[in-house]
Amino acid sequence: MPVSTRKWAAKQQVAIEILDRLKVLYPDATCSLNYETPVQLLVATILSAQCTDERVNLVTPALFARFPDAVALAGADRAELEALVRSTGFYRNKAKNIQGACQMILDRFGGELPKRMEELLLLPGVARKTANVVLAHAFGINAGVTVDTHVKRLAYRLGMTEHQDPVRIERDLMRLLPQPDWENWSIRLIYHGRAVCDARKPACDRCQLADLCPQKGLGATTTKAKPQSTARSTDKTSSKSNSKASSSTAKAKTPPKP
Repeated sequence: MPVSTRKWAAKQQVAIEILDRLKVLYPDATCSLNYETPVQLLVATILSAQCTDERVNLVTPALFARFPDAVALAGADRAELEALVRSTGFYRNKAKNIQGACQMILDRFGGELPKRMEELLLLPGVARKTANVVLAHAFGINAGVTVDTHVKRLAYRLGMTEHQDPVRIERDLMRLLPQPDWENWSIRLIYHGRAVCDARKPACDRCQLADLCPQKGLGATTTKAKPQSTARSTDKTSSKSNSKASSSTAKAKTPPKP
């Protein structure tokens, strides 16, 4: 077996072990956005760009009470819609995309949210992250791996990818993980990112993935926890990076497609 193939097989084994542990740690993990219909999930996911799910869940009850479906949202007064979503940030662009997406759902898809990736990507404000969330949680379709900021950060730290571009990260993860678990991986990794693997100060001393994590992109000051036994055993990965990544990013004037 070629060296590259052996390395990829070893990485795949680690990915499966990580997934097994995440399932134990977060057995009830699910989409944290509140919604009742596929269109409402689409809207909530658009609003979640550069905004917390908690904030979105504070906004959507009033929004969906006033405009519950694609017909109502497409015909909404723009100023009223902007006022309702203002606290999620970038509210003008988000309101525009929500109305544009709902109008296309009515005009092009007969009022029904499409169930195919390539069709969802035609909707204003929709990129692969939003499409993956909608397909997985509204329709039970694993068309890809949702890559949000938590998945992007943790996939790199755990050594599952060498990339920073979400599309390339998604391709790597799709190769490593069985398709039925694509969304299981994402949603549980998001929970772990919120609870343990913070962007600025990860709690490595209490992380149940620490023995599998090379801590890529972190300094040498973090302390790894002692591993707990799991149903599946795997070789330890212990290559620790000694370089600190420090970069500053300017605030974007308009949000990227989520």
